[in-house]
Amino acid sequence: MIRSEGLRYRWPGCTVTVPDLAIDAGESWAVHGASGAGKSTLLRLLSGELVGQGELEVHGLALHRASDAERRQHRLTRVGFIFQDHPLVPHLSAADNVQLPLRLAGRRDPARAAALCEQVGVDPAARPTALSQGERQRVAVARALVTRPALVLADEPTSGLDPERTQATLQLLEEHVDATLVLVTHDPAVLARFVRRIAL
Repeated sequence: MIRSEGLRYRWPGCTVTVPDLAIDAGESWAVHGASGAGKSTLLRLLSGELVGQGELEVHGLALHRASDAERRQHRLTRVGFIFQDHPLVPHLSAADNVQLPLRLAGRRDPARAAALCEQVGVDPAARPTALSQGERQRVAVARALVTRPALVLADEPTSGLDPERTQATLQLLEEHVDATLVLVTHDPAVLARFVRRIAL
């Protein structure tokens, strides 16, 4: 599923070096390390947003050799992304927020978007302003899954949540993410739930 060798990315003044990866389909991995170690950079490399030096293959696509169009298609169809601050469009319903990745890919599936909302326990018609922080996070998880991605990337999805909501979010991911999961965390309690870890 994910294979890398000699992968690194240069930012002005620093270089992020990634350990060689061998991640099989369906596995769950946690990425940890000090602030500025390159955790979010690694997710952006896996998504194809950034192109580093070395070799990186994700779901059969050699991202280090792929064209811009191939990497964009990879992001739209193979990758689901859960952002740290789970940004939602305030004037759209929960279901319409979930459907956004499909619309970006030129598709529509309102029935699937509504069904995912219901699966994660959120009213599909609700606006983000009427949802709690935990409910907004659930919408973000549903949005990451709507395209049936092979790879889900989660950038500190429990940051800012209290312990109870953190455990609820992790439980949600365990129940609904059938794809390969790579999750960035700085929380020792979250890290403890993962057997497979990438240290940066």
